[in-house]
Amino acid sequence: MSVERVQKVIAASGYCSRRKAEELIKKGLVYINGNIANLGDKVSGNDYIEVEGNAISEKQDKVYYLLNKPRGVITSTTDDKGRKTVVDLIADNRRIYPVGRLDYDTTGLIIITNDGELANLLTHPKNNIDKVYIAKIEGLITKGNIRTLENGVVIDGKKTAKSKAKILKADKKSNTSIVELTIHEGRNHQVKNMFKALGYNVIKLKRERISFLTVDGLSSGDYRQLSIHEVKKLYNEAKD
Repeated sequence: MSVERVQKVIAASGYCSRRKAEELIKKGLVYINGNIANLGDKVSGNDYIEVEGNAISEKQDKVYYLLNKPRGVITSTTDDKGRKTVVDLIADNRRIYPVGRLDYDTTGLIIITNDGELANLLTHPKNNIDKVYIAKIEGLITKGNIRTLENGVVIDGKKTAKSKAKILKADKKSNTSIVELTIHEGRNHQVKNMFKALGYNVIKLKRERISFLTVDGLSSGDYRQLSIHEVKKLYNEAKD
């Protein structure tokens, strides 16, 4: 009988990602056979696991969606203010959740799944998964500040990892710039805060691409399932 770390088993059940499971364990919200779980605890098929008062069931079939997130939708599974979430847009009754986060007013590509292992691989900075954003900002950005973005800026006392940036358009009449920024991290409000650190306010933000995936052919609010080939390719890129 196989024995695995409890956070991996929770992720495999589709309840949440492995990283989220670790957070719940640290908060004392995970129990194994009636006892509070600790990081590193291992379980087998005979153990009873409870997360936030919910019993963890057997592994469920994995499902993967690519959504073109509209503005004004919450990147979460629920919202205490009653706002629409990305999960509400998908006709699937299984417990699914978004991989990473887009702000309320940010649009574009987001993956929604119940595969905790893939979610962990795609969000961990060490795996260098490209996340490409198009930002419209106030002001005419300089080439010097583009280089600064690429080398990293300090946010909350910590420097961001190296990125790629290029100016797509600079409009002197409206005093705005459109910049493509490719990052590998997923810190809270990271793209907006990177520009803010250099004195630029982001007017509009869209995530154009994650790895090789784009929202081409999908209108705002539309979604599609990922193919088996696409899922395997994501795993291969993350593990390479």
